[in-house]
Amino acid sequence: MFVPSKMKAIGFTQSLVITEEDSLFEFETTLPELKDNDLLVKVNATSINPADAKIRIRNAKDKTLEKPKVLGYDAVGEVVEKGHNVEGFEVGDRIYYAGDVTRMGANAEFQVVDFRIASHAPTSLSDEAAAVMPLATLTAWEALFDRLRVRPDEKKSILIIGGAGGVGSIAIQLAKQLTNLTVIATASRPETEQWVKKMGADYVVNHRSLIKSVRDQSIQHVDYIFNVADTKGHWDSMVELIAPQGMICSIVEFNGGVDLSALQGKSAGFIWELMFTRSLFNTDDIQKQQSILFQVANLIDAGRIQSTLTTTLNGLNEETLKDAHQRIESSASIGKIAIKY
Repeated sequence: MFVPSKMKAIGFTQSLVITEEDSLFEFETTLPELKDNDLLVKVNATSINPADAKIRIRNAKDKTLEKPKVLGYDAVGEVVEKGHNVEGFEVGDRIYYAGDVTRMGANAEFQVVDFRIASHAPTSLSDEAAAVMPLATLTAWEALFDRLRVRPDEKKSILIIGGAGGVGSIAIQLAKQLTNLTVIATASRPETEQWVKKMGADYVVNHRSLIKSVRDQSIQHVDYIFNVADTKGHWDSMVELIAPQGMICSIVEFNGGVDLSALQGKSAGFIWELMFTRSLFNTDDIQKQQSILFQVANLIDAGRIQSTLTTTLNGLNEETLKDAHQRIESSASIGKIAIKY
Protein backbone atom coordinates (compact mmCIF):
# COMPACT_ATOMS: atom_id res chain seq x y z
CA MET A 1 0.00 0.00 0.00
CA PHE A 2 1.01 3.63 -0.45
CA VAL A 3 2.67 5.01 2.70
CA PRO A 4 2.50 8.80 3.03
CA SER A 5 5.22 10.90 4.63
CA LYS A 6 2.77 12.62 6.99
CA MET A 7 -0.01 11.32 9.22
CA LYS A 8 -2.78 12.43 11.53
CA ALA A 9 -2.36 11.89 15.27
CA ILE A 10 -4.11 12.82 18.52
CA GLY A 11 -1.95 14.01 21.41
CA PHE A 12 -1.46 16.48 24.27
CA THR A 13 1.14 18.97 25.46
CA GLN A 14 -0.37 19.85 28.85
CA SER A 15 -1.98 17.77 31.59
CA LEU A 16 -5.52 19.14 31.54
CA VAL A 17 -8.92 17.94 32.69
CA ILE A 18 -10.31 15.86 29.83
CA THR A 19 -13.26 18.23 29.31
CA GLU A 20 -10.93 21.13 28.49
CA GLU A 21 -10.51 21.99 24.81
CA ASP A 22 -6.80 21.17 24.47
CA SER A 23 -6.69 18.14 26.78
CA LEU A 24 -6.33 16.14 23.54
CA PHE A 25 -6.03 17.62 20.07
CA GLU A 26 -5.48 16.58 16.48
CA PHE A 27 -2.26 17.46 14.65
CA GLU A 28 -0.21 16.42 11.63
CA THR A 29 3.23 14.88 12.04
CA THR A 30 5.84 12.89 10.16
CA LEU A 31 5.75 9.12 10.36
CA PRO A 32 7.87 7.68 13.18
CA GLU A 33 11.36 6.42 12.35
CA LEU A 34 11.58 2.74 11.42
CA LYS A 35 14.46 1.00 13.24
CA ASP A 36 15.99 -2.40 12.49
CA ASN A 37 13.72 -4.32 14.89
CA ASP A 38 10.57 -2.37 13.98
CA LEU A 39 7.37 -2.95 12.11
CA LEU A 40 5.58 0.04 10.59
CA VAL A 41 1.87 -0.54 11.12
CA LYS A 42 -1.22 1.10 9.67
CA VAL A 43 -3.39 1.17 12.78
CA ASN A 44 -6.96 -0.10 12.33
CA ALA A 45 -8.17 -0.03 15.94
CA THR A 46 -6.99 0.71 19.46
CA SER A 47 -8.44 0.57 22.96
CA ILE A 48 -8.39 2.79 26.02
CA ASN A 49 -6.61 1.77 29.24
CA PRO A 50 -6.16 3.42 32.65
CA ALA A 51 -2.53 3.93 31.60
CA ASP A 52 -3.66 6.39 28.91
CA ALA A 53 -5.47 8.59 31.41
CA LYS A 54 -2.70 8.36 34.02
CA ILE A 55 -0.01 9.42 31.56
CA ARG A 56 -2.16 12.25 30.20
CA ILE A 57 -2.85 13.55 33.70
CA ARG A 58 0.74 13.27 35.00
CA ASN A 59 3.24 13.76 32.18
CA ALA A 60 2.78 17.50 31.63
CA LYS A 61 1.40 18.68 34.95
CA ASP A 62 3.62 21.73 35.48
CA LYS A 63 5.01 22.17 31.99
CA THR A 64 4.18 22.29 28.30
CA LEU A 65 5.70 19.56 26.16
CA GLU A 66 7.70 20.69 23.12
CA LYS A 67 6.10 17.98 21.00
CA PRO A 68 2.64 16.48 21.53
CA LYS A 69 2.69 13.10 23.26
CA VAL A 70 0.63 10.44 21.49
CA LEU A 71 -1.04 7.85 23.69
CA GLY A 72 -2.52 4.46 22.82
CA TYR A 73 -1.15 1.21 24.24
CA ASP A 74 -3.22 -1.38 22.41
CA ALA A 75 -3.46 -1.77 18.65
CA VAL A 76 -4.46 -3.95 15.75
CA GLY A 77 -3.17 -3.09 12.32
CA GLU A 78 -1.51 -4.06 9.06
CA VAL A 79 2.26 -4.26 8.58
CA VAL A 80 3.28 -1.87 5.78
CA GLU A 81 7.08 -1.88 6.23
CA LYS A 82 9.60 -3.82 8.30
CA GLY A 83 13.14 -3.30 9.59
CA HIS A 84 16.23 -5.31 8.58
CA ASN A 85 16.26 -7.52 11.71
CA VAL A 86 12.57 -8.42 11.72
CA GLU A 87 11.77 -12.14 11.67
CA GLY A 88 8.42 -13.89 11.38
CA PHE A 89 6.43 -11.02 9.86
CA GLU A 90 5.74 -9.87 6.31
CA VAL A 91 4.16 -6.78 4.78
CA GLY A 92 0.40 -7.28 4.81
CA ASP A 93 0.31 -9.27 8.07
CA ARG A 94 -2.39 -8.36 10.56
CA ILE A 95 -0.87 -8.00 14.01
CA TYR A 96 -1.77 -6.98 17.55
CA TYR A 97 0.39 -5.55 20.34
CA ALA A 98 0.52 -3.23 23.36
CA GLY A 99 3.60 -1.29 22.33
CA ASP A 100 6.18 0.64 24.33
CA VAL A 101 5.32 3.50 26.69
CA THR A 102 8.48 5.42 25.68
CA ARG A 103 7.46 5.60 22.00
CA MET A 104 4.64 7.18 20.03
CA GLY A 105 1.39 5.37 20.72
CA ALA A 106 -1.45 4.06 18.60
CA ASN A 107 -3.62 7.21 18.59
CA ALA A 108 -2.32 7.88 15.09
CA GLU A 109 -2.74 6.60 11.56
CA PHE A 110 0.61 4.79 11.66
CA GLN A 111 2.82 3.43 14.45
CA VAL A 112 6.12 1.60 14.78
CA VAL A 113 6.49 -1.33 17.17
CA ASP A 114 9.37 -3.67 18.00
CA PHE A 115 8.54 -7.01 16.36
CA ARG A 116 9.58 -8.85 19.54
CA ILE A 117 6.54 -7.52 21.43
CA ALA A 118 3.97 -8.06 18.66
CA SER A 119 2.16 -11.12 17.34
CA HIS A 120 -0.18 -12.12 14.55
CA ALA A 121 -3.69 -11.14 15.62
CA PRO A 122 -6.42 -13.69 16.38
CA THR A 123 -8.10 -14.54 13.09
CA SER A 124 -11.50 -15.10 14.70
CA LEU A 125 -11.83 -11.56 16.09
CA SER A 126 -12.69 -8.26 14.46
CA ASP A 127 -10.14 -5.46 14.69
CA GLU A 128 -11.98 -3.83 17.57
CA ALA A 129 -12.45 -7.10 19.49
CA ALA A 130 -8.75 -7.93 19.10
CA ALA A 131 -7.58 -4.41 19.94
CA VAL A 132 -8.78 -4.60 23.54
CA MET A 133 -6.68 -7.68 24.30
CA PRO A 134 -2.89 -7.08 24.25
CA LEU A 135 -2.13 -4.85 27.26
CA ALA A 136 -4.59 -6.55 29.60
CA THR A 137 -3.55 -10.00 28.41
CA LEU A 138 0.16 -9.36 28.88
CA THR A 139 -0.45 -7.82 32.31
CA ALA A 140 -2.60 -10.71 33.51
CA TRP A 141 -0.34 -13.43 32.08
CA GLU A 142 2.83 -11.87 33.52
CA ALA A 143 1.17 -11.39 36.91
CA LEU A 144 0.01 -15.00 37.10
CA PHE A 145 2.99 -16.83 35.67
CA ASP A 146 6.02 -14.51 35.91
CA ARG A 147 5.34 -12.62 39.16
CA LEU A 148 3.13 -14.92 41.27
CA ARG A 149 4.71 -17.95 39.56
CA VAL A 150 1.52 -19.96 39.59
CA ARG A 151 2.08 -23.58 38.65
CA PRO A 152 -0.67 -24.79 36.31
CA ASP A 153 -1.17 -28.09 38.15
CA GLU A 154 -1.38 -26.77 41.72
CA LYS A 155 -4.80 -26.77 43.37
CA LYS A 156 -4.73 -23.44 45.16
CA SER A 157 -6.85 -20.27 45.27
CA ILE A 158 -6.53 -16.75 43.91
CA LEU A 159 -8.42 -13.58 44.82
CA ILE A 160 -8.66 -11.08 41.97
CA ILE A 161 -9.53 -7.61 43.27
CA GLY A 162 -11.12 -5.68 40.40
CA GLY A 163 -12.51 -8.63 38.48
CA ALA A 164 -14.76 -6.74 36.06
CA GLY A 165 -12.11 -4.49 34.52
CA GLY A 166 -9.98 -5.24 31.49
CA VAL A 167 -7.08 -6.92 33.30
CA GLY A 168 -9.27 -8.69 35.86
CA SER A 169 -11.49 -10.10 33.11
CA ILE A 170 -8.51 -11.68 31.34
CA ALA A 171 -6.89 -12.86 34.59
CA ILE A 172 -10.05 -14.77 35.49
CA GLN A 173 -10.13 -16.46 32.08
CA LEU A 174 -6.44 -17.36 32.05
CA ALA A 175 -6.62 -18.77 35.57
CA LYS A 176 -9.63 -20.92 34.68
CA GLN A 177 -8.31 -22.09 31.32
CA LEU A 178 -4.64 -22.68 32.14
CA THR A 179 -4.52 -23.53 35.86
CA ASN A 180 -6.33 -25.49 38.57
CA LEU A 181 -6.82 -22.40 40.72
CA THR A 182 -10.11 -21.66 42.44
CA VAL A 183 -10.90 -18.10 41.33
CA ILE A 184 -12.52 -15.59 43.66
CA ALA A 185 -13.21 -12.21 42.03
CA THR A 186 -14.60 -8.96 43.38
CA ALA A 187 -17.66 -7.16 42.02
CA SER A 188 -20.06 -4.79 43.76
CA ARG A 189 -22.90 -4.24 41.29
CA PRO A 190 -25.33 -6.75 39.74
CA GLU A 191 -23.94 -6.09 36.26
CA THR A 192 -20.30 -6.54 37.33
CA GLU A 193 -21.18 -9.65 39.31
CA GLN A 194 -22.83 -11.13 36.22
CA TRP A 195 -19.78 -10.18 34.12
CA VAL A 196 -17.18 -11.87 36.34
CA LYS A 197 -19.32 -15.00 36.47
CA LYS A 198 -19.41 -14.93 32.67
CA MET A 199 -15.60 -14.70 32.68
CA GLY A 200 -15.51 -17.88 34.77
CA ALA A 201 -15.10 -16.84 38.42
CA ASP A 202 -15.93 -19.62 40.91
CA TYR A 203 -16.90 -17.13 43.63
CA VAL A 204 -17.89 -13.47 43.54
CA VAL A 205 -17.22 -11.28 46.59
CA ASN A 206 -17.81 -7.62 47.41
CA HIS A 207 -14.73 -5.41 47.71
CA ARG A 208 -16.62 -3.01 49.99
CA SER A 209 -16.56 -5.60 52.80
CA LEU A 210 -13.81 -7.81 51.45
CA ILE A 211 -12.77 -9.89 54.45
CA LYS A 212 -16.34 -10.68 55.52
CA SER A 213 -17.43 -11.35 51.96
CA VAL A 214 -14.61 -13.85 51.38
CA ARG A 215 -15.12 -15.56 54.73
CA ASP A 216 -18.87 -15.79 54.06
CA GLN A 217 -17.90 -18.15 51.23
CA SER A 218 -16.23 -20.43 53.85
CA ILE A 219 -12.81 -19.33 52.57
CA GLN A 220 -10.43 -18.41 55.39
CA HIS A 221 -7.31 -17.58 53.37
CA VAL A 222 -6.26 -17.40 49.72
CA ASP A 223 -2.91 -18.52 48.31
CA TYR A 224 -2.59 -15.70 45.79
CA ILE A 225 -4.00 -12.19 45.50
CA PHE A 226 -3.91 -10.15 42.29
CA ASN A 227 -4.93 -6.53 42.91
CA VAL A 228 -5.88 -4.50 39.84
CA ALA A 229 -8.02 -1.94 41.67
CA ASP A 230 -6.59 -0.30 44.81
CA THR A 231 -3.41 -1.48 46.52
CA LYS A 232 -3.32 0.83 49.51
CA GLY A 233 -7.07 0.82 50.12
CA HIS A 234 -7.18 -2.96 50.30
CA TRP A 235 -3.81 -3.48 52.00
CA ASP A 236 -5.09 -4.45 55.45
CA SER A 237 -7.66 -6.82 53.94
CA MET A 238 -5.00 -8.44 51.76
CA VAL A 239 -2.70 -8.91 54.75
CA GLU A 240 -5.54 -10.61 56.63
CA LEU A 241 -6.69 -12.81 53.74
CA ILE A 242 -3.37 -13.94 52.30
CA ALA A 243 -2.38 -17.46 53.31
CA PRO A 244 0.86 -18.20 55.13
CA GLN A 245 3.61 -18.31 52.48
CA GLY A 246 1.20 -16.73 50.00
CA MET A 247 1.96 -14.06 47.37
CA ILE A 248 0.34 -10.74 46.53
CA CYS A 249 0.80 -9.00 43.18
CA SER A 250 -0.47 -5.53 42.26
CA ILE A 251 -0.44 -3.23 39.26
CA VAL A 252 -1.79 -0.16 41.09
CA GLU A 253 0.79 2.32 42.43
CA PHE A 254 -0.04 4.54 45.39
CA ASN A 255 1.13 7.58 47.35
CA GLY A 256 2.58 7.14 50.81
CA GLY A 257 3.50 3.80 52.31
CA VAL A 258 2.03 0.52 53.51
CA ASP A 259 3.10 -1.71 56.38
CA LEU A 260 5.10 -4.29 54.46
CA SER A 261 6.22 -5.80 57.77
CA ALA A 262 2.64 -6.94 58.31
CA LEU A 263 3.41 -9.80 55.89
CA GLN A 264 6.47 -10.99 57.82
CA GLY A 265 4.69 -13.32 60.22
CA LYS A 266 3.13 -15.20 57.34
CA SER A 267 6.34 -15.21 55.28
CA ALA A 268 4.12 -13.79 52.56
CA GLY A 269 5.43 -11.82 49.62
CA PHE A 270 4.47 -8.74 47.61
CA ILE A 271 5.51 -8.08 44.02
CA TRP A 272 4.71 -5.52 41.32
CA GLU A 273 3.66 -6.18 37.75
CA LEU A 274 4.22 -3.59 35.03
CA MET A 275 3.65 -4.79 31.50
CA PHE A 276 6.02 -2.16 30.09
CA THR A 277 9.06 -3.38 32.08
CA ARG A 278 10.36 -5.67 29.36
CA SER A 279 10.26 -2.96 26.67
CA LEU A 280 11.42 -0.17 29.02
CA PHE A 281 14.60 -2.03 29.90
CA ASN A 282 14.98 -4.14 26.74
CA THR A 283 15.26 -7.20 28.96
CA ASP A 284 16.89 -10.38 27.72
CA ASP A 285 13.47 -12.04 27.63
CA ILE A 286 11.66 -9.19 25.85
CA GLN A 287 10.47 -11.55 23.11
CA LYS A 288 8.44 -13.49 25.68
CA GLN A 289 5.70 -10.90 25.11
CA GLN A 290 5.45 -12.02 21.50
CA SER A 291 5.15 -15.61 22.70
CA ILE A 292 2.40 -14.73 25.20
CA LEU A 293 0.37 -12.87 22.59
CA PHE A 294 0.83 -15.75 20.12
CA GLN A 295 -0.36 -18.32 22.67
CA VAL A 296 -3.38 -16.23 23.62
CA ALA A 297 -4.29 -15.67 19.95
CA ASN A 298 -4.41 -19.46 19.59
CA LEU A 299 -6.53 -19.78 22.76
CA ILE A 300 -8.93 -17.16 21.38
CA ASP A 301 -9.19 -18.86 18.00
CA ALA A 302 -9.80 -22.17 19.78
CA GLY A 303 -12.73 -20.59 21.64
CA ARG A 304 -11.12 -20.88 25.09
CA ILE A 305 -10.57 -17.17 25.73
CA GLN A 306 -13.11 -14.52 24.78
CA SER A 307 -12.58 -10.87 23.95
CA THR A 308 -13.43 -8.47 26.76
CA LEU A 309 -14.82 -5.85 24.35
CA THR A 310 -18.00 -4.22 25.67
CA THR A 311 -18.08 -0.83 23.89
CA THR A 312 -16.90 0.33 20.46
CA LEU A 313 -16.37 4.00 19.58
CA ASN A 314 -15.63 5.14 16.04
CA GLY A 315 -13.14 7.53 14.49
CA LEU A 316 -9.57 8.74 14.96
CA ASN A 317 -10.47 12.20 16.24
CA GLU A 318 -10.23 14.21 19.44
CA GLU A 319 -13.93 13.92 20.26
CA THR A 320 -13.84 10.12 20.25
CA LEU A 321 -10.62 9.96 22.27
CA LYS A 322 -11.96 12.44 24.84
CA ASP A 323 -15.12 10.35 25.18
CA ALA A 324 -12.99 7.24 25.75
CA HIS A 325 -10.86 8.98 28.38
CA GLN A 326 -13.93 10.21 30.24
CA ARG A 327 -15.33 6.68 30.31
CA ILE A 328 -12.11 5.13 31.65
CA GLU A 329 -11.71 7.88 34.26
CA SER A 330 -15.19 7.11 35.62
CA SER A 331 -13.80 3.80 36.99
CA ALA A 332 -17.23 2.29 36.33
CA SER A 333 -16.57 0.61 32.98
CA ILE A 334 -16.99 -3.13 32.54
CA GLY A 335 -14.65 -4.98 30.20
CA LYS A 336 -12.88 -2.84 27.59
CA ILE A 337 -13.58 0.06 25.23
CA ALA A 338 -12.28 -0.10 21.64
CA ILE A 339 -11.87 2.67 19.12
CA LYS A 340 -12.18 1.70 15.47
CA TYR A 341 -10.43 4.06 13.03
